[in-house]
Amino acid sequence: MRTLRFLLRKEYRQIARDRMMLAQILVLPVIQLLLLANAATFEVTRARLYAVDLDHTVTSRALIDRLVSSGRFARAGSSGSMALADAAMLDRRADVIARIPRDFERDLLRVDAAPVQLILDAKDGAAAAVTRSYASTIITGYAAELGAARPGRQAFALGAPAPAAPRVEVRSRAWYNPGLDYQDYMVPGILVELITIAGTLLTAVNITREKEIGTLDQLNVTPVTRAQFIAGKLIPLWSIALVEFGVGLAVAAVVFHVPMRGSVALVVGVAAIYLVAALGIGLWVSTIAGTQQQAMFITFFLMLIYLLMSGLFTPLRSMPDWAQWIAHLNPVMYFVRIMRDVLMKGAGPSDIAPDVGILALYGALVFTLAVRQYAKRSA
Repeated sequence: MRTLRFLLRKEYRQIARDRMMLAQILVLPVIQLLLLANAATFEVTRARLYAVDLDHTVTSRALIDRLVSSGRFARAGSSGSMALADAAMLDRRADVIARIPRDFERDLLRVDAAPVQLILDAKDGAAAAVTRSYASTIITGYAAELGAARPGRQAFALGAPAPAAPRVEVRSRAWYNPGLDYQDYMVPGILVELITIAGTLLTAVNITREKEIGTLDQLNVTPVTRAQFIAGKLIPLWSIALVEFGVGLAVAAVVFHVPMRGSVALVVGVAAIYLVAALGIGLWVSTIAGTQQQAMFITFFLMLIYLLMSGLFTPLRSMPDWAQWIAHLNPVMYFVRIMRDVLMKGAGPSDIAPDVGILALYGALVFTLAVRQYAKRSA
């Protein structure tokens, strides 16, 4: 421990003297967060529909079939229970709930008006608005077709007064993001990407720099063990990345007014686990790169994959099946999902436990492989 303490002291002093590194760690990510949160946008082409049909008539079933057959919605399930529908949305199995009340068909035929309630997962505000627009258009068109098919239309052709076209009143509610503010959805994901870039890149470059200046070979012949050396390198960057994450959360809350419905301590705890994986990947990059330039190129190559396959800009459900399989190997995807669920939905530990478990397993595997590879290359 005494040796490790001296190594940590040396690393913190070295980082403090390097003003460029401090700017890269603390200042640049905040600037990027402010810029990207205002520039990022996206489009959704398909939503998962959960039907709560309380009417159980031909008309109500045909309405659900019309939504699904449009190609804009995929059937995610159906039942007569709102509790089951709520659970499906909380578990991310549904993006929109269509609730058809009792006497829907009767009201449509007798008084030419009947309500349909759409409940949207509005974490993704822009996607929720698009989904609501698609559903409203399809439902309105279906109601017009019902009116055109009514027998009274023939009398209208002979000069009789035209019967009123039936109306379906769409009542929508946006859950988790009532204002449909896309920044509430984007800022948590952008923050994850920024700490990933900072943690991975700085770890890879920091250790590679030791190779270039020759101090790595000198350390290998000292009584300092490889475990102590790696811990001395990674712990300062891990702690600084957590500080950067805390600063980013403060900016998200104060500047962008991102809701903090869940436990901030829970998010920070998951970030501590996630950073083990991010730093482990940086350590692995340092084992295969001989220079800082090589380390930067490899890291940015990985960052592009992280960005495009994390669900940050492009919803995973809009990707091809093969791309979705690859995306599930991306640790960034899990942490982005956890951030949005905890901050916007108020999810608790039990709700995010599967994703946290995958992150912990991923971090342990990546870090172990990186340390073993580093030991092999440094021998």
